[in-house]
Amino acid sequence: MDFALTEDQRFIQESAQAFLSDAAGPDALRAAVEGATGFDEALWSSLAGEMGFVGLMIPEAHGGSGLGAVEMALVLEQTGRTLAAVPFFETAVLAVQAVMACGTEAQKADLLPKLASGQIKACFAGTADRPTLGDGKLTGTANYVTFGHVADLVIVATTDGSLLALPMDTSGLVAGALPTLDRTRRFAQLSFDCAVPDHAVLGSAGSATSAIDRVLTIGAGLLASEQTGGAQFCLDSTVEYAKQRSQFGRLIGSFQAYKHMLADMMVQIEASRSAALYAAAAIDEDGEELAEACHVAQSWAADCFRHCSGEAIQLHGGIGFTWEHHAHLYFKRARATSSWLGTPEAHREALARIILQEPA
Repeated sequence: MDFALTEDQRFIQESAQAFLSDAAGPDALRAAVEGATGFDEALWSSLAGEMGFVGLMIPEAHGGSGLGAVEMALVLEQTGRTLAAVPFFETAVLAVQAVMACGTEAQKADLLPKLASGQIKACFAGTADRPTLGDGKLTGTANYVTFGHVADLVIVATTDGSLLALPMDTSGLVAGALPTLDRTRRFAQLSFDCAVPDHAVLGSAGSATSAIDRVLTIGAGLLASEQTGGAQFCLDSTVEYAKQRSQFGRLIGSFQAYKHMLADMMVQIEASRSAALYAAAAIDEDGEELAEACHVAQSWAADCFRHCSGEAIQLHGGIGFTWEHHAHLYFKRARATSSWLGTPEAHREALARIILQEPA
């Protein structure tokens, strides 16, 4: 693998950083956090329409850019750095990968262009509880569905190993917002008691078990880039604070103990970024290392983000504990994402099974 970014990849990276710094800055984030839905509609329209980032991993034949996971990882690091309050990951990664993994050609032709353009926002149900499909009817509940209360389409993983693509206005499908720790990526509970038409089943019923595993594995690997971006912001903002805050007649950044903590954060972030980009490269290679690289990246990045967000609060002193400061938003995002697509411990166990060649 060649780990040097190409000129085009650097352009995507710089464009994403510049755009999100402007469009998803602190004021926009606060407005979303304090809003009723926690969704920044203006940011979504720009990400999907103006920038075209949602369609990065969608083939050109279906309205996308035809690029890969590395390019997506570069954008996700920036959405993580700004805690972008939009279902970008859910749509551009989880939904797209589900349709690509087991959708028929007709289903891809129908859904992918709508996802690429941002015409529809998607969520993914099945990371926790899964509903049951039987005799053409879907029943049960899916909890902790991120952005489920504002999505237009839900990709549902069922107990029998099926993947469904259901419009959120399907009769018998009810979405309710849940109280959530992370107000920048809110949860919903989806209740199902609805008929499922044949065209809503991606591929065929009961045949998507491996596709579901693939979607969640790729999702975990790419989520590491988002977590790396969040950790990087924690470091950057703390370094900036250290250059301004004085104590005992000196800038606090001049104290050795303070500098050691910043250095430890930097080392962890650089390792997290390397692991995340390696996972993205492995996804693009689509070889035997894909699952291993994704488990490594997620187990490391989740711990890194949790550590750095906690250190940022401590190193900001008293102001770091206030509601008005940004630190608690990153701390909460770090805790929420560390269990969303599997805990670090679960990913390390999966990695151990791969190394020991044991069945899952």
